Amino acid sequence: MFDLAGKSPNLSNFRIVGFVPLDKESRHVPVEMIIPRTGSLISLTNQHNISEIIVSVQERRGGTYPIQELLECRINGIKVTDLVGFYERECGHLQMDSLYPSWLVFGSGFKQGSLRTLIKRLFDITASLLLLIVTLPIILLAALLILIEDGRPVFYRQERVGHAGKPYMVFKFRSMFNDAEKGGKPRWATTDDPRVTRVGKIIRKLRIDELPQIINVLKGEMSFVGPRPERPHFVDILSAQIPYYNLRHSIKPGITGWAQVRYPYGASVEDAIEKLQYDLYYVKNHSLFLDFIILINTVGVVLLSKGSR
Repeated sequence: MFDLAGKSPNLSNFRIVGFVPLDKESRHVPVEMIIPRTGSLISLTNQHNISEIIVSVQERRGGTYPIQELLECRINGIKVTDLVGFYERECGHLQMDSLYPSWLVFGSGFKQGSLRTLIKRLFDITASLLLLIVTLPIILLAALLILIEDGRPVFYRQERVGHAGKPYMVFKFRSMFNDAEKGGKPRWATTDDPRVTRVGKIIRKLRIDELPQIINVLKGEMSFVGPRPERPHFVDILSAQIPYYNLRHSIKPGITGWAQVRYPYGASVEDAIEKLQYDLYYVKNHSLFLDFIILINTVGVVLLSKGSR
């Protein structure tokens, strides 16, 4: 099926002209939006004043895929975009149910290199040291309040999965009671979690509990910006249920990230799928400029207390 979408004068909106089916399969599309194939695709684009064709077919082999007609549209100035690329461009994430291996292999992005790695490392060190200097009074106050309310330890170390799937110990302020996980079984954190202390609610809301991860960044185990690190127990569950989940481990995890600022905090497999769409976008397109955008958005998230749990 093809979505034929022409941009309106307001570039932030799209005028969906209609859908051109390739076969007789039933589609979840209003009947009035279906454009019958009474002619070639180029004639339909001229007839309906189309500026872009969105291709939503994943199977591109066989005789039903009109590659020659699409090529004719392309050379006549009609933009041709696949559905994954469209979501990436307009929504800032990769649509999981539209991803296919060849797009990941042959598409653009996912670039790594020694220069990019060096620039990101220098950025991580600089940003972490600046954050440590600016927030040092807050760190000391948070440590004192945790000690007064629930005693030691002030910090806690927890195993997380890092770059290339290697485990490491993350540092955070302790925001839960000492017996938060009786029996040692990992549990998702939830909204209004009863295991969270009074001080913990405050430092979580303001993201202060994340500040000790500066140590992980300086040690080279994390980046300042990257996918949120997850616990091995949940990584095993999510990797078994979600395709491409382990792609997020191709770069270092971060204190903040694209998923954290674009999607509210979640604690389920469904939420993990939604967040993975943003993580994969970052893995594919990460750059120094995108890191700055994420940092600016993180300030807004902290000030407005969005996504806290």
